[in-house]
Amino acid sequence: MNSSILATLCYIEDNGKILMLHRVKKQGDIHKNKWNGVGGKLEDGESPKICALREIKEETGLIINKLDFCGHITFPKFDGKNDWHCFLYHGSDISGDIIDSPEGVLEWIDKDKVLDLPLWEGDKVFIPWVLEKKHFMARFIYDNGVFKSYEVDFI
Repeated sequence: MNSSILATLCYIEDNGKILMLHRVKKQGDIHKNKWNGVGGKLEDGESPKICALREIKEETGLIINKLDFCGHITFPKFDGKNDWHCFLYHGSDISGDIIDSPEGVLEWIDKDKVLDLPLWEGDKVFIPWVLEKKHFMARFIYDNGVFKSYEVDFI
């Protein structure tokens, strides 16, 4: 039986660069060797925004003073069995110092170079929407890790 997993994904921007996470540290990571924004699963009772702020602090050490909701993407059976529901945010106005992340290696990437990284193919579609702070609802279809299609409504 499949279930739904609620998660956040945040793209933090500062001085023309985006903070990206190279997922190379965790064993059994579905995102192994990919580059992602930061985020994670909602804990019981958390709102997506509270989860995003907590995950950013835990994974980066940073405090985000401006967090803008951009969209929601459903990834049906992304891991082969669960539907992932991901709330996407754009973060800016940061404070604090970057830590050694337990999730991978953090690196500031020039905004115009982010799409050149080894990303999930669907990320190349939605990251520009987040960086432009568009508002959207979407569904991205993967089959055994291969990006097949997407549907989007800009709102």
